[in-house]
Amino acid sequence: METMAHYLGLDGFRGGWVAAFIDDDGRHGFDYSPHLGRLLSMPYERAMIDMPIGLKTSGHRNCDLAARELVGASVFLGARRNMCEFPDQRSANRYYWQHEGPGTGVSCQLWNIRDKIREVNAFITPEAQAMIGEAHPELIFRNLAGGARLDGKKSARGRDQRVRLLEGRGFVRLAKWLTHRFGTGIGCDDLIDACACAVAARDSTARLGGDETDPRGLRMEINY
Repeated sequence: METMAHYLGLDGFRGGWVAAFIDDDGRHGFDYSPHLGRLLSMPYERAMIDMPIGLKTSGHRNCDLAARELVGASVFLGARRNMCEFPDQRSANRYYWQHEGPGTGVSCQLWNIRDKIREVNAFITPEAQAMIGEAHPELIFRNLAGGARLDGKKSARGRDQRVRLLEGRGFVRLAKWLTHRFGTGIGCDDLIDACACAVAARDSTARLGGDETDPRGLRMEINY
């Protein structure tokens, strides 16, 4: 019997990482772990992760600027290699404002995922990017909706719109999963976004960026 290719989507949450997977035959499921490496040890054809891959030493990545033009402030600007060197967000922003100018600081949202960004970029190599890519869920949903604007992801209507789009791409058990996640620490949005990344891992042929590489040789690009 031929083995179906598995496609993996990952997103971070407070307790670690959640991974959704789907195969060519429509079988799908999800898993979670404190450790990214365990989830990426599963067999897969392609994986997409909602986390910046490839970090500049200063300034903003071109792919983030292009993505923000399409989906707005859901794209966090300013992921840099030295973010984790600062003891707090205030001192990080003081440094960036002094060395790069006004408007170059990092948001609370980006600051709060700095350890996840470091974990991803320590794990992934330029060679691994052949199979593991960066994706952004809101770009994926924009694509799945044919460019239509969805309601906010935190609203009940917006969440339902995203679940329906994912059900149409094979994640027919997602609504049930959302009722079974209690006690895991996984938020609704985390699981939904992981499923979106899995769909992109299977179906995506579009990307933003790819013209920049970081000091480790990692391409800065966002797939959707």
